[in-house]
Amino acid sequence: MKRYIATIKLTVKEKLSGGLLALYASYAFRLFYLVPLLYLWRGLFQSGVVSEMTLPQMLSYTYISALLTEQLNVRTPMSGWLSGDGFINACKRPTHILADFTAQTVGGWLQTLLLFSLPLALAAPLLGVPILPKTIWFLPSLLLCVSLGFAIDFIFACFILRLKNATWLAYSIRMAVTYLFSGSLIPFALLPWGIGNWLRLSPFGSLAGAPLAIFTGIEAPLPLLAAQLFWNLAIWPLTILYFNKSRERMVSHGG
Repeated sequence: MKRYIATIKLTVKEKLSGGLLALYASYAFRLFYLVPLLYLWRGLFQSGVVSEMTLPQMLSYTYISALLTEQLNVRTPMSGWLSGDGFINACKRPTHILADFTAQTVGGWLQTLLLFSLPLALAAPLLGVPILPKTIWFLPSLLLCVSLGFAIDFIFACFILRLKNATWLAYSIRMAVTYLFSGSLIPFALLPWGIGNWLRLSPFGSLAGAPLAIFTGIEAPLPLLAAQLFWNLAIWPLTILYFNKSRERMVSHGG
């Protein structure tokens, strides 16, 4: 375990090497997205928009999605393993490659949670946003979401090898699919024609949409937790198998 903790520390130092100004510049863009969206939801609900969600639920959903965006839609450094030296460095370390990329990702989360998510959570009462979960089942749902997010990201990273030089295409597909179909941008309850009911059954529906629905209380927790557990048990073996095959391609591709 010490080797992975060391990797987390190295990643934290790397993220902070550019200075706090560079970090807060990226956080400012998130605020420019979040604050206008909160006022937009308030305006729509006050104008009499009919919805299955209440205004407090919608505000909480949007706010928590912004606070935990990196955990709700996991993106590891493995996605760029062809364009950089991350994969080669991971092979040199006395760690399992997937676990090493997981440790790097967690290390990249820490400064954002401390410098962005925590202050924003403390500022929530000033913005009139409730941020207390409706049920404690949110926590296991978030853990299952993170676990499944790692598995899906590793699969997309292996898919990049199949496309070879079309790395940006694979990245664009990955971001579009996970953000649109995971419920992180638009709650499933607001989608028309029952589309949300179908998306809930997909593995992407067990990412952001599940813990956010449990957090705000718009869905019963047990069915969502059962779906998340099922997809974790189904996808992780496929991820490991696909990675083992893709690692052979990586050796032949890059030497």
